Amino acid sequence: MSGIDKAKNKLEDLQGQAKEKLGQVTGDSDTENEGKADQAKSSLKDAGEKVKDAFKK
Repeated sequence: MSGIDKAKNKLEDLQGQAKEKLGQVTGDSDTENEGKADQAKSSLKDAGEKVKDAFKK
């Protein structure tokens, strides 16, 4: 996985964490759930990149 992809995935994960916390603090369950979804999407992308890397070796 390239460094750029790793950075993008990490940034998306951090943004998701921030949205989740903001939703918790404000009591906005939609924002909280959106943050959780962003984190899950980031994790899936990361896993997909690791699979690609495994087949490249």
